[in-house]
Amino acid sequence: MKVLVTGAQGQLGKDVVSIFKGSKHDVLGCGRNELDINNLEQCHKIIKEYQPDCIIHCAAYTAVDAAESDSDQAYQINAIGTRNLAIAAESVGSKLIYISSDYVFNGRSDYPYVEYDRTDPQSVYGKSKLAGEILTQTLCSKWFIVRTSWAFGLNGNNFVKTMLRLGQERTSLQVVNDQKGSPTFTIDLASFLLELADTEKYGVYHASNQGECTWYEFTQAIFQEARKELGLPIKAELSPCTTDQFPRAAPRPANSVLEHMSIRTNGFADLPHWQDALKRFIAKMKDDPKLY
Repeated sequence: MKVLVTGAQGQLGKDVVSIFKGSKHDVLGCGRNELDINNLEQCHKIIKEYQPDCIIHCAAYTAVDAAESDSDQAYQINAIGTRNLAIAAESVGSKLIYISSDYVFNGRSDYPYVEYDRTDPQSVYGKSKLAGEILTQTLCSKWFIVRTSWAFGLNGNNFVKTMLRLGQERTSLQVVNDQKGSPTFTIDLASFLLELADTEKYGVYHASNQGECTWYEFTQAIFQEARKELGLPIKAELSPCTTDQFPRAAPRPANSVLEHMSIRTNGFADLPHWQDALKRFIAKMKDDPKLY
């Protein structure tokens, strides 16, 4: 299978390229320098030349707070860029996998969100990701929308790496305990995309590691694993706080937990539990001290 990956230099994109290449697929990884998704003509040109069987669209504007004052740029990348890829994918009959977000929901549900719950994004970032979903569905006939949450991986910055740094730098640390979600190891997500891409089971999927926790509970687990496996001198005393104590430009969903109904009903294996994923992530960090 010939696969084109956008955002190939990003946290998820690098793992997607690696895992698909490891499964002997022909992969064209495109960063910003190789493919400007905001340029429709360039999208057509590169996709027509490469003729991919599947495009995995990892490129995105993900600066959640900055998007509140930079909405044009957020929509330019997450909506217009996605439109361009959808049109180009359709022109060559390619499948398109669009990576979306838990932020398309309002976060006020008492239950985990299933794939077909009503969307109601509260932030510019969430609205721009939903726009990308709508354009994918409207302009492409072979589409998968994969919503994920709380991503962490070996490449780039993420919550786990930030907490490991702050845990060593500070003597005390407050972490929000009234927002819950499901952390997602990008290697596990990329492995699911590998399985998904080889099918015609099109539709909307929720893909995160199983289980749920608050950011505070996640940090507790991070510190525990870091002390045990990495021997890091975590000196920060951890305490819980509320969202109101840390106001941000963009509203955060109180509930980001995603139910994996589509994974089950389409016969796919579910992703591992987030605690298992965190242990494997920390074990991989152990192999490369530069990561921490």
